[in-house]
Formats: sequence, structure tokens, C-alpha cells
Amino acid sequence: MHAGFDETDRSRPVHDGRDKPVIMLVHGMWSRPHVWDNFRQFLEARNYRVVAPTLRHHDGAPGAMPHPELGTMSLVDYLADLASEIGRLGGKPLVIGHSMGGLLAHMLAARGLARAVIGLAPAQNAGVINHDVRSAWIFRREFMKSRFWAIPQLPTFKAMQYGVLNRLAPREQEELYASLQPESGRAMFEIGMWYFDSKRTTWINPDDVACPMLFMTGTEDKLTPLWLTQRLAEPYGTQLRVEALKGHAHWLPAESGWERIAERCVRFFEKDAPEMARQMVPETARAIGQLAPAR
Repeated sequence: MHAGFDETDRSRPVHDGRDKPVIMLVHGMWSRPHVWDNFRQFLEARNYRVVAPTLRHHDGAPGAMPHPELGTMSLVDYLADLASEIGRLGGKPLVIGHSMGGLLAHMLAARGLARAVIGLAPAQNAGVINHDVRSAWIFRREFMKSRFWAIPQLPTFKAMQYGVLNRLAPREQEELYASLQPESGRAMFEIGMWYFDSKRTTWINPDDVACPMLFMTGTEDKLTPLWLTQRLAEPYGTQLRVEALKGHAHWLPAESGWERIAERCVRFFEKDAPEMARQMVPETARAIGQLAPAR
């Protein structure tokens, strides 16, 4: 059982009162729901209801002192809050997550709390090591701090400009960076150094994932490179599709061309995921249900 779900709840897709399918957007590190503004408008115009939760202690004003407990927040804390939000929805939503949010979406799928999942530049789960030197350079200052796993962390503008915001225009880089906030050092530890995590926070059993998934990563992504996404997909066979986004980097919700990515998300939910579900075990197909929105 998760977040008050019984077996009937777990098999029922969630719609609002006007029969609109619900999409949950999960933001990533250093972010707040505002990073999804483009996607929200796009999806709502296509007859979806959109919910975009704020991860715990990510509601501070830009430039303000972070919440005193932020540095020790675990992915388990974020996941519990998302599960509670899903419990209030009354059924399983479609889920799109970006970066750390992509990992959280993956973890929701493993807990039976998503109808279908899309990860945009998803962070790795335990078992896959990101040994790309470009990723290490982005975090070189943060991982050198004493007890970095217990304090809030935000890479420098130079580091973010190099490896996270590198496909945005200079002015967009400055404006977006100014809107960001520090991230939990513990969450960074659980993702980047999972092999030292005695709690096994990001371990996912692929057999626990029973919904269609799509991961999309840019060919210019230096933080979560394409090869890493391909490694994440290896245990899933045809249940998880990986697609390369040529010319894109890491900040997919806002980079030029984001509309094509949003359109691909809609097409996956409405066309690909139902077909993938039909090819899975019958009970899983029934749980997915009809994904296309009412017109």
C-alpha cells in the first residue's frame, strides 16, 4: 500500500471532474514548479489537467536563505510528498520528471504510483555510475566541501553555464540561474555517490516497474549524458524507450525547441504507451487503461 491506495485505487486512472487525464510534472535539483510553465500551458491547452508539486523546502524566494532542514532532505522525503499528492488525486497520474525529477518519477513507477512515466534527462539510480568527467567538473566545488551531504548546495553560475544551462541564450542563463535555489546535499549524495549510501535510497528493482516509460536526453547534455540514459534502460527491454534529442542539453523544459519535446510527451502518452501496455502482461494493460484524453 502507498499513500492510502488500496488495490482498487491502484488500478484506476485519475481524471478530474471533466474527465481530463492528469499529468504530474516533477521538477529537478535547484528548481521550483515555475520551470514547467511552458509545459503546463502546452499540456493544459491539450485537455490535460496538470499538477506540479513543489518538492519539500523548495518554496523559498530566490536569493533567500534556504530552509535550515533542506540540506538533509532525502529523496525518500521528496518521494513521500509526491506519493501523498497522488493519494489526494485519487488515482495514478501520468508523470513527467526532469533530471532528479526524472529519477523520482522512475521511483514512483517502481512503487506502482504512475500510469506511464517520461524522464527528461533523468538522473541515474543506484547500479549505474556516472563517470563522465564533465559531470564531475560541474560538482567539483560541492563535493569538496566538508560534510557536503548535510548542507544545501548550488553550483556556481560558471559551472551551471558550462554543463547545465549550456543550450540557453546568455540572458536566459542569467535569468534562470537567478531564480534557482540550493539543493539538498543529502539528495546529491544519494544520487551521485549511491555506492556509499547504506540506506540504498535509489535502488530500483526493474521487476517492480509495471508501466510504460520513455526517457529522452539531449546529445549535448553534460550533466546526465545520453550514454548514461541508455545504461539506465538496459534492464527494461521494450518497456522503456530511449530517444536522443539532437542539439539539446540538460535544461529541456526551457531550451529552444521545447515545444517538440512537449509534443513528443503527448504523443507517447496517447499513442505509444497504450500500445506498449497492450504488449505487457494483461493485468498491467488493464491498470494503464485508456491514456488518450477526452476531446
